[in-house]
Amino acid sequence: MDPGPLDPERESALLVAVQLPDSSDEETYDSLDELSALARTAGMSVVASEVQKRNSYDPATVLGKGKVEEVRRAAESGGASLVIFDNELTVTQQDRLSSALGARVADRTALILEIFAMHAHTREGATQVELAQLSYMLPRIRGRGTELSRLGGGVGTRMGPGETKLETDRRRIRRRMRKLERDLDQMKAVRVTQRKRRLRAGLPSICLVGYTNSGKSSLLNRLTSAQVLVEDQLFSTLDSTTRRLELPGGQAAVISDTVGFIRKLPHELVAAFRSTLEVVSEADLLVHVVDASKQETLRERTGAVEDVLEDLDSLDIPRVLALNKADLLDPSGIGYLKRAYPEALLISAREGTGIEGLLEAVDARIASYACVTLDVPAARGDILSALYRDGSVLGRELAGETVRVSVNLPVDKLGRYSAFRAGPRADEAPRGRTED
Repeated sequence: MDPGPLDPERESALLVAVQLPDSSDEETYDSLDELSALARTAGMSVVASEVQKRNSYDPATVLGKGKVEEVRRAAESGGASLVIFDNELTVTQQDRLSSALGARVADRTALILEIFAMHAHTREGATQVELAQLSYMLPRIRGRGTELSRLGGGVGTRMGPGETKLETDRRRIRRRMRKLERDLDQMKAVRVTQRKRRLRAGLPSICLVGYTNSGKSSLLNRLTSAQVLVEDQLFSTLDSTTRRLELPGGQAAVISDTVGFIRKLPHELVAAFRSTLEVVSEADLLVHVVDASKQETLRERTGAVEDVLEDLDSLDIPRVLALNKADLLDPSGIGYLKRAYPEALLISAREGTGIEGLLEAVDARIASYACVTLDVPAARGDILSALYRDGSVLGRELAGETVRVSVNLPVDKLGRYSAFRAGPRADEAPRGRTED
């Protein structure tokens, strides 16, 4: 049976998870609960779920033979037209499971891609999602061509008619992917221009990051009256939103919301959304928003966010940890979080609790930057690269063998570049404070 495309509005799904020795019961069932939330977000009804503990995945069907039959009966009795696996499936596993279960089969990646496609409303978001879908689809092209491929033998015949059709489909997909990549490059050029304008204005960049449904959009609305869509579901917003933020000390900044992260985030999505996620790697400060009401999985969720930040080479960017949804906690829960995360700020984006303290913490971190002017030898490409990595370059001018660079740097990194100091200039717009 060919799995075919998902049709969420008419699907009843049965969920399956395989628990390996390195996963605890709590981790497995929390991941399965999250898969159920993803299915509901996609508009599906979940009829049941199944878990099998194994030492390793069966290379053919992931599950053992007995469990495959058990899942088939459960799907049949529950009227499930789709079986969704919590782990990623290979093409062969998907085909064999679909035949054995008598139902369509999808994996977690396909489900997340479907949700992203439903929620991408801007041209850039839709382009990125389509690129991710095609990247996922390319190795999974199948059909009647597989049956006809045996006809390809003979002198002067490179491939059979079935394979020719498959190759045609693959070439069409690759051409479309190249077109989408070019479109994204053009959109990136527009963002680079906008970033240069912001840098010339001396505005620091703050970025909200966090697990999906942690309350980032609600926090952005609370801080800036952005009126971003807020719904109690996973990935309700995909497209980055940037707004101006006035800080308590009188300093202005720009603050951006980003797509929520999730464990097992498909690599196709990370690759496709890399251009949008550059707002994270280019930020001067990250506000890591955490759903504090889910204390049992808090460390795992923060770890999933840090994994994506590491993939984006953004772990060294200063961070403020904001434990959101404090209004849902009882006194004992608040006490535990204060002990476990003494450096964190307890807030409620919905009620407004702790927002002033958060703004003060952000202001203090932003103020730890200084605007300096450096004269760097043109041959020292390593220093120039480091400046882009450590701070925000506001401008550069080539004068003979020297590059004069205006840059905002964290105060604790000024010492690295003391040998190149040329002194601040009056015509520069400082961010935070100017170092004398």
